[in-house]
Amino acid sequence: MMTTDNRAQANPPAPPNGRKRSHILLGMTLLFILIGVTYGVYYSVVLTQREETDDAYVGGNLVTLTSQVSGNVQEIRADETQMVKAGAALIKLDPQDAEISLRQAEAKLGATVRQLRERYADVAQYDATVSQRKLLLQQARDDLARRAPLAADHTLSAEEVAHARQAVAEASAALDVAVGQAKAVRSSVSGVALADNPSVLAAKADVIQAWLALRRDAVLAPASGYVAKRSVQVGAHVTPGTVLMAIVPMDQLWVDANFKESELENLRIGQPVKVETDIYGGKVAYHGQLVGLAAGTGSAFSLLPAQNASGNWIKVVQRVPVRIALDPKELAIHPLRIGLSTIVTVDTHHRDGPLLGATMPATPVYATQSLQQPIAQAEQIAKEIVAQNLGKTDLD
Repeated sequence: MMTTDNRAQANPPAPPNGRKRSHILLGMTLLFILIGVTYGVYYSVVLTQREETDDAYVGGNLVTLTSQVSGNVQEIRADETQMVKAGAALIKLDPQDAEISLRQAEAKLGATVRQLRERYADVAQYDATVSQRKLLLQQARDDLARRAPLAADHTLSAEEVAHARQAVAEASAALDVAVGQAKAVRSSVSGVALADNPSVLAAKADVIQAWLALRRDAVLAPASGYVAKRSVQVGAHVTPGTVLMAIVPMDQLWVDANFKESELENLRIGQPVKVETDIYGGKVAYHGQLVGLAAGTGSAFSLLPAQNASGNWIKVVQRVPVRIALDPKELAIHPLRIGLSTIVTVDTHHRDGPLLGATMPATPVYATQSLQQPIAQAEQIAKEIVAQNLGKTDLD
């Protein structure tokens, strides 16, 4: 029979360290379960309501400057990385050729006015000729009327009567010629004042065009920003359309985020976006808004689109560019540069927005007033030239 001591030796009590280890393992198990549950809740509540990508870069407008006229570069007033204001003259061309063209146009306008003065004066002259021809025709008819009765009683010879009839025919023909010439002259000037004659208006337009060409010898900045990609040099001959330099407006930046096609399901126009950049790190966060999705994938718009009909086709997840507008106030505090890398996180809680971008707005998206010229000054110059070459009677 086994005694109490023997039973105690057969079933020794669990050591205190074993119980402690069991409690630790149980606690760790519960902790992992809690972490898993917490992550599951976080994933379903937060992560499923977000779309994030680091394939996103800062974009912006690159305003290229080109010359509107031909000429040799005389001055360059701005260089790379310098800030310029809208309307500032950045490049100056040699104005001599344009000045000569303007003088030629002004001389042509004056000559046109004087030539038309002669035409307007010819109208009165040809009208007077018509009146004279009418008088001569009437005189010839009167002579024939006096001679015809005398020829009946053989007082005058039949030859003299024939000469009288011939004089009437010649006077009538001369009248017809004078009337035709008067109509021809009047058709080019009648119904319009000399200053409003089409020939004068065309010459005035040439003066205004030459005046504009002289003004356009100065290449103006269409927008405020920083100079980039300057390729023009002093002394170079430029022609219309030649790219001289570019301007980057730092207040017209956005982010182009390239999301996978599997990440587009919950993206909608108007959703809030958080943007972090490598240049500032996590210390600075930009708050933007999703404003549009591209109409195709990046590969579809590439220079050499993929040929998926080939025999060695491999499926590749495509990416679609998404445009994100940034807050101008935040851009002013922390400026960005075109091409910088960013991390974009879109909050997709609200999914009632449209899938495609908005229609074209009624107002211009971008506009400039820097390229406008005071045409009224050129019109006044042309008007003064016309007045100088007109007579007093023409002015009245």
